[in-house]
This record gives sequence, structure tokens and C-alpha cells, in this order.
Amino acid sequence: MAGTAIYTSCNLGRCRLVLKTHNGRSMQGKLASQCQMRRNFTVKAEVRFVTADDAKELVAVDGYNVLDVRDISQFERAHIKTCYHVPLFVENTDNDPGTFLLRTVHNNFSGLFFGIPFTRPNPDFVQSVKSQLQPETKLLIVCQEGLRSAAAANKLEEAGFQNVACLTSGLQTVKPGTFESVGNTELQNAGKAGLVQIQGKISAVLGTVLICAYLFITFFPDQAEKLFQLVPAG
Repeated sequence: MAGTAIYTSCNLGRCRLVLKTHNGRSMQGKLASQCQMRRNFTVKAEVRFVTADDAKELVAVDGYNVLDVRDISQFERAHIKTCYHVPLFVENTDNDPGTFLLRTVHNNFSGLFFGIPFTRPNPDFVQSVKSQLQPETKLLIVCQEGLRSAAAANKLEEAGFQNVACLTSGLQTVKPGTFESVGNTELQNAGKAGLVQIQGKISAVLGTVLICAYLFITFFPDQAEKLFQLVPAG
């Protein structure tokens, strides 16, 4: 309405809303603390994603500790020397009907071709890390492809770890000699197992056989024809 003004009056950190009418009367609203009027903001650290060369510098220069979150089979094939090992997934040995069926299917396909064990999330992952490392510890988390390390970093950040870095795309991108490693293979090859590991050798043998057969038929057609005649029909 005409002659009406609204303003705030603050004194010693306390604020009041004042409505002043045309006749000079003032109507004071409910007291409110300035602190209650402020928004609360939470500062959250972000996980760093680094290349293999940057990861090497973090360890050698900045004092980062390496945390390997791969399963035990990949870890034993090759791992960075003096690293911590807490798997994000552990082998699932439950024998209930549903798990048994899934494990059988897995072992006949993914397990057979890629050498990957049938696993489940490690329920003690965060607690196991906390039992070995303090929340303020600088951590470089690694896995084979980069997916498990990202998931592990998220869990640890939520648990209070603030200095966390991840190796982008995992150990498969690490060139030989980048880190001092332990195991019977290179870090970048630690994820290769099962039939996939020998697929290249099988392909090479078959290719050699086919090439030899082609050359034999090309340069010795008469002998090749006689050999074909020896093959039983049907």
C-alpha cells in the first residue's frame, strides 16, 4: 500500500524484518540469526585421473602409495613392487543353487576364454584399506583396465580419504620399465589368461598351415590332385 516500507534492522548479529506503514507505526517480524540465513557448503575433494607417466611421478616424487584393487590371480601374475593389495572383488565360493548355476555358466564362457574368476564385491574392502592406511594417506589406485580403480576411489573418498588418484585405463597402458614390478609377466599383460592368451599362437599356426597348403597346390598341382583323390568321399 502507499506509504508502506519494508526494511531489515540488524544489531549484534541479530536481524529483524520491519514493516513501516504510512502513519509511522512499525511492525517487527520474528528475530532471525544471521548464521541461520547463511547457506552451508561442503568442500569435497575430487579424485585425480592420471596417465602412467604422471602416476610414476606421483609415486617417485610426491610420495603416493600404490593400492592395487585387482583380484588375486591378476595380482600374482604381475604387480607394482611395494604396493598394497586389497581386492575390490573376491572369488564367490557360495554353493546355493543360484550362485552355483551362475558360476558354472561363467566358468564355461568368460572364465574359460578370459581366465576371469567368478567374483562378488568384497564386503570388507573399505575396512581392510582403513586397517592398513590412514585417511590422509596419498593413494594411487590401480587395476587392470581402470574401471575397478575408479569404483574403489569413489568408495574410499566417501569413507574420508581425500588424496586419491587413479591410473586412467589401468595397468594395461603401462609400458615395461615404468614401474619396478614383481611377477612372471609384464604389468600390461597381467589381465591376459585363458584361451585368449593363446589365441594369437593358434591363429599363427593355422595361418602357416593354410599358406603352406596354398603353395603346395600352386607349385605341385599334380601331387595335390593325387592327395585329394586319396581322401574318402562323403
